[in-house]
Amino acid sequence: MPDSPTAWPHGAVTVVVSAGQSRNPEKRELEAQVAELAAGVAGVRVLRVPHLYDLAPQGESFAAMQEVSGDLVLISWLYDRAAHWVLDRNGVRGQVGHIELTLEDDEEQEANLDEEAGEDERVIESQPRPARHIYCLDFRASASPGAFVDEVRRIVAEAPVSLVPDASDETTSSPLTLETLQRFAQPTNDTFVGNVSEAPPQLLGTAAVQSIDEHPGRRWYPVIDFSRCTNCMECIDFCLFGVYGVDSLETIVVEQADNCRKGCPACSRVCPQNAIIFPQHKTPAIAGAPVDTGGLKIDLSKLFGAPESDEDAAAVAARERDEQLILAGREAVGAPRGVQERLADRDSERPSDELDGLLDELDSLDL
Repeated sequence: MPDSPTAWPHGAVTVVVSAGQSRNPEKRELEAQVAELAAGVAGVRVLRVPHLYDLAPQGESFAAMQEVSGDLVLISWLYDRAAHWVLDRNGVRGQVGHIELTLEDDEEQEANLDEEAGEDERVIESQPRPARHIYCLDFRASASPGAFVDEVRRIVAEAPVSLVPDASDETTSSPLTLETLQRFAQPTNDTFVGNVSEAPPQLLGTAAVQSIDEHPGRRWYPVIDFSRCTNCMECIDFCLFGVYGVDSLETIVVEQADNCRKGCPACSRVCPQNAIIFPQHKTPAIAGAPVDTGGLKIDLSKLFGAPESDEDAAAVAARERDEQLILAGREAVGAPRGVQERLADRDSERPSDELDGLLDELDSLDL
């Protein structure tokens, strides 16, 4: 039996279950079971959406998620880091919530990432996110629906006290806006799980699973991890397809996501901080797994069909970009030029001033 919808012993949390791209019946069954079991947890509302990465930015799914003001748990077929930043780029923002149901070795690899982050200022330091938490779980972490429900229960138990409704106060608000609650209570599509006419769901604590019926096409675009990005502009300099741009504060953004060439991950290879993610790429390092930057740069030259064993990541990226330019009817441009090379050229072209002359004289004294 599901928990009593009026008990609300813990925090109010929205669980979003994102479908995979394939039609694998085992995956669909796991998604359905997790959604139904999670809906039976007191203090939880469940929303099912199509594959997160493919969703249209202005579609109904993101509109519903944007209206969730409380803690949110997303369960998808993406690495948790990739899923978090897909949400972030589409206006569903918050702090990264701690999860305990992870893929093997994730915690150790994440620790390595933190150690190698360096001293450069990250974009996120100048772009604070809301205080609420977003927890991203990967369906690949377990084949057991119970494992995901147990993690949801743990998260709900840690929800802020301010989100816990008082059973004696019928006016207590939920973490969802009224508009969202009304949509959940009176779904306009035929994907609602349950009999609407006989048992309309309550606004709070219902055991019903709500679904959004969108039919997005397959997409391919980069996602920026702003907790790692230093705004060095390597990506915008490297990409020749107009994918990247800058906002009013001169911060790098994915401006024209659908300009990206399907299957091409080249810009992720030239990013010094491994901040560019292609969530659907076959290699974990590019798809958002928490692997260290050094490992990424070493592995890329070996895992993507490099013709020479000593070809580095930058060379592979240049080759991939040239392939896409030719496919688009344009001319190849060759190897990329990095930030350090451009700075060196700029310094060499700058006219020497009196201070430079003094420094040269001191150097000549060999003191």
